[in-house]
Amino acid sequence: MFPIQDTVPSRSVPLATWGLILINGLVFFQELALPPKYLEQLIAQLGVVPAQLGSEAQGWWPLVTCMFLHGGWMHFLGNMWTLYLFGDNVEDRMGPARYLVFYLLCGVAGNLTHCLTNPTSTVPTIGASAAIAGVLGAYFVLFPTARILTLIPILFIPFVVEVPAVFYLGLWFLSQLFSGALSLVAADNYQGIAWWGHVGGFVAGLVLLPVFKKPSQQYRRYYADEYWPW
Repeated sequence: MFPIQDTVPSRSVPLATWGLILINGLVFFQELALPPKYLEQLIAQLGVVPAQLGSEAQGWWPLVTCMFLHGGWMHFLGNMWTLYLFGDNVEDRMGPARYLVFYLLCGVAGNLTHCLTNPTSTVPTIGASAAIAGVLGAYFVLFPTARILTLIPILFIPFVVEVPAVFYLGLWFLSQLFSGALSLVAADNYQGIAWWGHVGGFVAGLVLLPVFKKPSQQYRRYYADEYWPW
């Protein structure tokens, strides 16, 4: 399933979300300009290597720096589109400064989860997926009745349907959890994606949301697509 649009319009200018997309874009284009040898060195230094995290060789900074590196066009565009689609509404409920801290903490939590579930891995992990998963976790709670216009290819035929956000994001989380569980027992078939990083980021978003969302008295009035109907 690929999300195309949601039904919750931006109520404020999402400065932090746009800023994050801009920074990721600048870093990605810098990656493209590097010769392969230097790009590999950059990823090894700034990506998260679970077996080396916290050591003198790597330290702890990769928990943050890895969020701004991507492994190719599909990786970059997929992450940035998801952040663009869901980030503006979550930022609206937090404000740009709180949202930025929330985003980074979710990314760190997701990356730590990946390291804890893959402690001996020497493969560098990069990407904003863990942080964006935290944004999805917050959206899941804040806008469950929003509708997500979703592209679903069936036998190579694209179908576009509207599904509730609670269903779309719930199914996405369960798929990450299922794939993460399989990666623990069949690692050879599930390498290359930090499934547990996504799970950890999503759960961090759920846990941290009450801390970072603005007090209710600062909210504008609710719209029909922004609250639980019961």
